[in-house]
Amino acid sequence: MPDRRSPMAPPRSFLWTRRIGLSLLALLTSVPLYVMLSSSVKPLRDVQAAFTWIPTHPTLAPYVDMWSTVPLAHYFLNSLVVCVCSTAVSVVVAVLAAYAVSRHRFPGRRLFSVTVLSTQMFPGILFLLPLFLIYVNIGAATGVQLSGSRLGLVITYLTFTLPFSIWMLVGYFDSIPRELDEAAKVDGNGPLGALVRVILPAAVPGIVTVTVYSFMTAWGEVLFASVMTGDATRTLAVGLRNYASQNDVYWNQIMAASLVISVPVVAAFLLLQRYLVAGLTAGSVK
Repeated sequence: MPDRRSPMAPPRSFLWTRRIGLSLLALLTSVPLYVMLSSSVKPLRDVQAAFTWIPTHPTLAPYVDMWSTVPLAHYFLNSLVVCVCSTAVSVVVAVLAAYAVSRHRFPGRRLFSVTVLSTQMFPGILFLLPLFLIYVNIGAATGVQLSGSRLGLVITYLTFTLPFSIWMLVGYFDSIPRELDEAAKVDGNGPLGALVRVILPAAVPGIVTVTVYSFMTAWGEVLFASVMTGDATRTLAVGLRNYASQNDVYWNQIMAASLVISVPVVAAFLLLQRYLVAGLTAGSVK
């Protein structure tokens, strides 16, 4: 029979190569997740023994004991407070800054845009020592202890999430017709009223993308959290290492806690997936 495929359709060899590649990628991704899940329902002695794919003595004890071995609930609260505060401030500031860059022409606009984007070129570890010294000097001069506090960690995360958030929202706001702003002004709204009543509802996918990005960045960050926090302000990502004591390492509880920590981020991604795709691709085609 003649081949009735479209002339623009890719060859069969390409389709099969893509399927095999995606299957291998899915396998490589799922195997570590399965190992984590299976280890989280094993007794500690089984985890420390020779690895088995199927648990021989499954138990949910690690999910119960992980809350008492370390103050996991306190770490969870610290992470939630830091992530929510840094995300909220980042989104509000990024929306206002991106709207000003997108809609207004002011001196230094291009320099500001280049500066915001250029900050993403440097690795975050370069800012660790300068930020720590700044926080220590501020505490010595004013008495406001930023080092070892939630506030200091929120400010630290803003230095990473704000530049990318502003850059992404500028591109999204540029894709929204300026006629909407003019129509809002005809109805008696000022620049802020046009932003709140007209532009923000049209920019929901972009704002959701920035929100999820800011939250995920703060939720899983380890380097700065290990230096900028103390015993009372330790976050989840750093608190996991406390399952390792001088005598033993509670691997099954580490795996169980890691799965529990991943639930908020995975749930947010699944619920907001369609907004994320729309927000990431908006502005690529105008």
